[in-house]
Amino acid sequence: MHENTNTAETVAGTTDAVSPASTEVVRFDTKVVVVLRDDLLPWQELNVTAFLMSGIATSEPNLVGESYRDADGNDYLPMLRQPVLVMTAGAEVLATARTKALGRGIPMAVYTQELFSTGHDAANREAVAAVAADDLNLVGIALRGPKNAVDRLVKGARMHG
Repeated sequence: MHENTNTAETVAGTTDAVSPASTEVVRFDTKVVVVLRDDLLPWQELNVTAFLMSGIATSEPNLVGESYRDADGNDYLPMLRQPVLVMTAGAEVLATARTKALGRGIPMAVYTQELFSTGHDAANREAVAAVAADDLNLVGIALRGPKNAVDRLVKGARMHG
């Protein structure tokens, strides 16, 4: 888990900030969690996590930090400002978390089994649109919301290991 310890500005989802030289950990009001179905192959876990996190990273301004630069002056892309937990659960926990997140207005990205066989973004959206919400064959979800609310939503999931 990545702990952001060097931001000098207050950003969405934080309660306090620290100077770049400080060793204090930034405390976040929000939590980002990816929950993967527990029967995926390793390549599927990685693929689904990457796609779901792209949804989280683009869901709100200020979630992504500044670009990185090494001592030689090479620039690297910015990343999410806060830690991400990756968990696993059975299909029933995923479905329940999705239903509860929708009911509580928690932003969420979804990845369904059908997306493994599509070839582009428009086909992905069509595959999801063709299925009623309660019938989605979820293989992963990503959530970002208040810590306590997200913890309750993913109850029954366990840390990926």
